[in-house]
Amino acid sequence: MFLNHLSKKCVSVALTLSLFSATAVAKNTTTTDPYQPAPYVELQHPEWSKNATIYEVNIRQYTKEGTFNAFAKHLPRLKDLGVDILWLMPIHPIGEKNRKGGKGSYYAVKDYRAVNPEFGTLDDLKALVKQAHDMGMYVILDWVANHSAWDNPLTVSNPEWYTKDHNGNFQPTPWWDWSDIIDFDYEQPGIRKYMTESLKYWVKEADIDGYRADVAGFIPTNFWDNARRELDEIKPVFMLAEWDARDLHKKAFDMTYAWKLHDTLHDVAKGHKDASGVYLHFAHALSAWPDNAIKMNFVDNHDKNSWEKTMFDRFGDHLEMSIVLTVTAEGMPLLYSGQEAGLDKVLAFFEKDEIKWRKHPIGDLYKSLFKLKHENQALWNGNWGGKMIPVPNSNPKNVFSFARKKADDKVFAVFNFSDKAQTATFNENIQHGDYVEWFSKEKKSFGPKTSDTIAPFGYKVYVKVK
Repeated sequence: MFLNHLSKKCVSVALTLSLFSATAVAKNTTTTDPYQPAPYVELQHPEWSKNATIYEVNIRQYTKEGTFNAFAKHLPRLKDLGVDILWLMPIHPIGEKNRKGGKGSYYAVKDYRAVNPEFGTLDDLKALVKQAHDMGMYVILDWVANHSAWDNPLTVSNPEWYTKDHNGNFQPTPWWDWSDIIDFDYEQPGIRKYMTESLKYWVKEADIDGYRADVAGFIPTNFWDNARRELDEIKPVFMLAEWDARDLHKKAFDMTYAWKLHDTLHDVAKGHKDASGVYLHFAHALSAWPDNAIKMNFVDNHDKNSWEKTMFDRFGDHLEMSIVLTVTAEGMPLLYSGQEAGLDKVLAFFEKDEIKWRKHPIGDLYKSLFKLKHENQALWNGNWGGKMIPVPNSNPKNVFSFARKKADDKVFAVFNFSDKAQTATFNENIQHGDYVEWFSKEKKSFGPKTSDTIAPFGYKVYVKVK
């Protein structure tokens, strides 16, 4: 009996060791090798965003009526312009308590699951989305998850979802002069679930294609990570964060703002930097940013126009070249309502202030650039497009130059950030080859010693001859 028991015990130990060994092997085979590189961006961009452009829609100021239906009449024009994604500024009812101005801020949301009656009805919104889809465009909604209006019903039904000041009262987001809103508390699971379900509601109910998240970095990243996962279970969405941080790109957002590019170009326009400052910007931005994380490039948006004067005031003679750079550099170009009509006034933010529509050279410039972006894979977004390759030149304080290449497509872009004509030769070989300049249609070949002369505040975008 003792031997029999010992034999059974040995068998048992052997089996245990065998299972332990097998488990260890299994764990070893599934463990990620820490020395193997892995993509930082784990999310999948929707395929339709590969060469997309984006347009910010200010419904209130867009037309005399200020409605979805009135805006819808502009869709054929925007399609012809080359717009792919329509970003609608917040479409929800606006709070009345502590409202700023006569009409209030779009960003003081009174009801997350309703439509601002000034803009129309839910059916009107659905019709707008369907018309856009039928024309091959996509629609994302501006989403204000960080705070609500003072008179949002959630203040009564769920006051625990809000942060409180030192007296235990509702408060605006601390340190900001946002007196018309109060701050949510994302340490409360309830607000996370409510907000996620509200995001899903509009995808299911109105078939919208994603969101632009207001002050996205004020909210825990893990909230956005989960929200993106749940939204993608309904359909592939596109997410834009009003923020500038790597971590948001990993699982939650396709695109964040290129604030620093705007500010660099503005500094050059004001004489605080020269062309070498633009080179230095990209040296930092492109080295620090993960592959396949899309940046949104712009010279104007509602914040800049509302609080920092017009694009003409900010960029002066540098405006056109700055526009060309924002479309040809890595990233997705943004066009704000009215830019294509040469918007030369600050639109009132809390009142009605209709955009005056007219044909303008700025619109023609964007249309031409958007056409190039759609056709030339070197200028596509994320990993679909080509990386910016620096092309150092002999005149770096005045001239900035780079190339992008993908598959059989290549673009070589040269910018003169000075008020005098500048000549440069280029110390690289990526630009060698035969080209047609996109705007002038001039044919030019670049070799080891080829020079180029650029007009004051000028630009040339050379497209490789296939």
